[in-house]
Amino acid sequence: MSEKRRRVLGMGVAALDIINEVAEYPEEDAELRALNRRIVRGGNAANTLCVLAQLGHDCAWAGILGDDAEGALVLQDLRRRGIDTGSCVRHPGSTPTSYVVLSRANGSRTIVHYRDLPELSAADFARIPLAGYDWVHFEGRDPKQTALMLRDCAVRIPTTGVSLEVEKPRMGIESLFLGPDVLIFSRHYARSCGYSDPCRFLDEQWDRTDARLLVLPWGADGAYAQPRGGAVCFAPVHRPDQIKDTLGAGDVFNAALIDALLAGLDAEAALDRCNALAGHKCGTIGMDGLVT
Repeated sequence: MSEKRRRVLGMGVAALDIINEVAEYPEEDAELRALNRRIVRGGNAANTLCVLAQLGHDCAWAGILGDDAEGALVLQDLRRRGIDTGSCVRHPGSTPTSYVVLSRANGSRTIVHYRDLPELSAADFARIPLAGYDWVHFEGRDPKQTALMLRDCAVRIPTTGVSLEVEKPRMGIESLFLGPDVLIFSRHYARSCGYSDPCRFLDEQWDRTDARLLVLPWGADGAYAQPRGGAVCFAPVHRPDQIKDTLGAGDVFNAALIDALLAGLDAEAALDRCNALAGHKCGTIGMDGLVT
């Protein structure tokens, strides 16, 4: 945990998760009974902020929710956790919803996500008072709007840390590599670019970015990072005795990374902290009680 309480703003998705727990993942066209069902608040950015709040930081979320009962439930959960939702924009339509099949056999999760809302715009972001934030975290979603937000950060809070999660390949996503201090790539994105070697992937990104640190979690094989001008470092996973729930493990990793960087840890120490907390999460159902 960072020694000092900091203010963190997260930009991205908050959603309603409908989680059906099953004994094992079903085959196509199968019919089976769920062992348990949970309806919880989810979403990458929202999950990351909830963990950062557990780590002792003051957090705020900015994003889009529908003007429906589900949106009200999401806001209620965030506020219960002490997360500022004053920059949320309610929009006519349905709140983003993830339908999750969680296998008790190995903790794997399969997600079908539904969204029909627009993304938060740069005009919405311009209305957020940024002074006083120690870190701003973005999901790499709408490249055109996010690029404008990154430029806004460079003008209004040039000394504040900025991270960007690059989870999925999207048209124009590479335009966002200029601006953030930290780029967090997913294994899915690296593989979609044709890479099977994480070290090679990181090493070949530097001519596309001005970031100071590149990070690449590689699932059960550990995590990699490379600071600008430095060597690639690696940290092995922290595997729990029993894998119960991998849903949101990547979001927990991101929260631990932001916390570690705010505390001034170097890349190798930060990776180990990230893997420890993400591994603990994989052995825990849900997102509560991760920090003791």
